[in-house]
Amino acid sequence: FASQTPLACKSFIQNCLDNYYLGCEFHRVVPGFCVQTGDPSNTGDGGVNGAYGGPFADEIHSRLRFRTRGMVAMANANRPNSNGSQFFITLDKCEELERKHTIFGKVADATIFNVIRIGEGELEEGTERPVHPVRITGAEVVVNPFENVVARTKKAADADEAAKDTAADGKGKVRQREGRAQLSKARKNLVSFDDDDGDGGGDDDDDDVSGA
Repeated sequence: FASQTPLACKSFIQNCLDNYYLGCEFHRVVPGFCVQTGDPSNTGDGGVNGAYGGPFADEIHSRLRFRTRGMVAMANANRPNSNGSQFFITLDKCEELERKHTIFGKVADATIFNVIRIGEGELEEGTERPVHPVRITGAEVVVNPFENVVARTKKAADADEAAKDTAADGKGKVRQREGRAQLSKARKNLVSFDDDDGDGGGDDDDDDVSGA
């Protein structure tokens, strides 16, 4: 749902391109409700920064609802506009989550049965922690609707090439210093998106799916 929730979609795609989710466990399973992942620490307490270097705003869209299983949405820190990298997939309709979480995707076709199997795994007694958690082993971005979202390693390489071109153009040390400054800036802030948070007006009530 890139048009309706661009912030969440950009963050998710960026993390996929960067292999940020590689090795992440589905660390939380609530039978009949949701499965949750996206925390590289696999504790449920990490992954708070996501692709933006900090939490990003909710994007609540009236046409995106928790009316069926397979909806993919951002987990948060039990307060509005606290989205990071963690996300969850619903196992059933979850109308109690309406206007509390940003929905940015939906599981396609028969893949939902893999999600259901994750939701049926054995849990540690008295917890939502799987005994044998499923891990993410890879991610492929088949269609990327955002031209400015590329793998961070590629952005660093492009910045290196730009700096070399600047140094080789024969226009002196001033241009060379400018190239190095641009390279340094690129390495410190390799993801540069439009700062259009578009607060979706999420509820202030406690959320049922958190980053913890």
